[in-house]
Amino acid sequence: IVASIVRLAKTTKSLIIATVTTCITGNIVGCDQYMSIIVPGRMYAEEYRKRGIKGKVLSRTLEDSGTMTSPLIPWNTCGAFMATTLGVATFDYLPYTFLCLLSPVIAIAYALTGYTIEYYEDGEAPKKVRRFRMPKRI
Repeated sequence: IVASIVRLAKTTKSLIIATVTTCITGNIVGCDQYMSIIVPGRMYAEEYRKRGIKGKVLSRTLEDSGTMTSPLIPWNTCGAFMATTLGVATFDYLPYTFLCLLSPVIAIAYALTGYTIEYYEDGEAPKKVRRFRMPKRI
């Protein structure tokens, strides 16, 4: 799946838009914001590195689309928590969630304009995306 998405995303703009779309889809299908952040982050980290795009661009895109859209989905854990806590249905508070609605739009606007999209200088990019490993002893 990742290979076919990356094959379609030939430019930096389309890669960031694919990341936004994957995060929102992950929120809808996965029902938890953490899955919509971790899975696309792991999926696209290597491709961002290969293209010389700094990791903070991926991090910001995951935040703008994965975290910010989770309260908008009624069956997502964040949406269910907020609806229960506020005592208001998700679709009732939806029109007032300006930040949640605008963050993915702004992320796409940044991608289309190239604003705040940072690249590694020559020789600055990490050779490989580091994976976290648990220590043997705690």
